[in-house]
Amino acid sequence: MVGITNKTMIAEIRRQQKLSQEIIDGQTSISSGKTLNRASDNALAWVQLSEVGKGQAQQAAWQSNVSTGNARGSTAEAALSEINNLLTRAQELMTLARNGVGSDTSLEAIGEEMKTIRAAVGGLIEQRDYQGVSVFDEGQSVLVPVGRGLNVAVVATREQVSSGIDVDGTPMTLDAIFEQSIAALASGNDDALAASVSAVQAGQEHIAIEQTRQGVRLGRLEDIGTRLTDVDLDLNDRRTELESSDMTEVIASVKAKLIQLEAAQTAFARINQQTLFDLIR
Repeated sequence: MVGITNKTMIAEIRRQQKLSQEIIDGQTSISSGKTLNRASDNALAWVQLSEVGKGQAQQAAWQSNVSTGNARGSTAEAALSEINNLLTRAQELMTLARNGVGSDTSLEAIGEEMKTIRAAVGGLIEQRDYQGVSVFDEGQSVLVPVGRGLNVAVVATREQVSSGIDVDGTPMTLDAIFEQSIAALASGNDDALAASVSAVQAGQEHIAIEQTRQGVRLGRLEDIGTRLTDVDLDLNDRRTELESSDMTEVIASVKAKLIQLEAAQTAFARINQQTLFDLIR
């Protein structure tokens, strides 16, 4: 009889422990606003929540790539704008020389400024950021993953920016155009100066087109970033839906279990006050 009573007491202790844990879980849900804290709470919802978590992690990685791409793209856009300004100045100088500035000294001064512009343009094309990453890709554009199966180029290559310029049917590089112009200024030959004016103009038009292309890249990144944000908001809503608590139901449940636990503890305390004789009587 005593053995049976001991087993009953152990079972009661375990029941009260379980009630206490359920009350703690309920209070945690009330505090956090979440009812789903472990797989045993709702196995199906837990699996769905796990998938949502994976989706959010992937979205975060893509968003990070978009942010990095925007930073690189904006730097490239600024570099192209500066190159365009320098070529516009070069075109002005070569036009002045072509129209007959006059003295050899004037041509020499223009030549020195053209050399400075040439070096500045070359520096902008070759520049790297603080991490040592080239502003413009080398050889071929790096494709950045920004979605499932979606990889985009965020900047042009150095070759696209500086070469393949159509000068009267002949492909030239920016550096070759500057070299030709500086040589024409040194010679003072009118035909050479006229050809250099056309070449510099072609270079400036080429960079203007590259600016437009870079703007398109940045616009596409912005659109992708907006879509990723929309998806992320949907995933957050789904996570909230899976985790969220019905506060009215949870509070009522916690109150009921508190009453049950209090009653059980009172009864258990009264039983423990009985003597062995009382238990076997």
